[in-house]
Amino acid sequence: MEQEFITAGRIVGAHGVKGEVKVLPQGIDAAYLAAFPTYYLDGAPVSPAACRVHKGCLLLKLPGVEDMDAALALKGRTLAVRRAEGHLPEGVFFDQELIGLTARDAATGEPLGKVEEVLLYPAHKVYAVRGGKDEYLIPAVPAFVKEINLTGGYMDIHVWEGMGSHED
Repeated sequence: MEQEFITAGRIVGAHGVKGEVKVLPQGIDAAYLAAFPTYYLDGAPVSPAACRVHKGCLLLKLPGVEDMDAALALKGRTLAVRRAEGHLPEGVFFDQELIGLTARDAATGEPLGKVEEVLLYPAHKVYAVRGGKDEYLIPAVPAFVKEINLTGGYMDIHVWEGMGSHED
């Protein structure tokens, strides 16, 4: 099911002495994240005065955060975005929304387990499916993923011989 708020990242520190906070994105590209007009810090909306990408992180100048000490006081806090403001294309989802989906064999409908983790690799993402008779690492590409249905709570997978962790 689509979520209203998506965890975007975690504040990992300050950048400079003028109060910018450094946000480490979680499963979302920093450049994509920079396009959001409003972020949610502990559920409260904040609109940054400035926003930029630096070395894979997002740097934000938040209202009321005027120096390094104020920025460091926010370290460890989680930043979220509203999903509706993401304007994702049809069939594209945030990683957080996929956690907990039931992975099924596309040919038989047999449950394989639940998506427990989305792993980030240079070529593509990989879905870690656990809780069934085997563990599966499913590349997030159309050759393996037939359908993702958030409303139905499932992901249909093209299962190939030898994909399971215990298969010969």
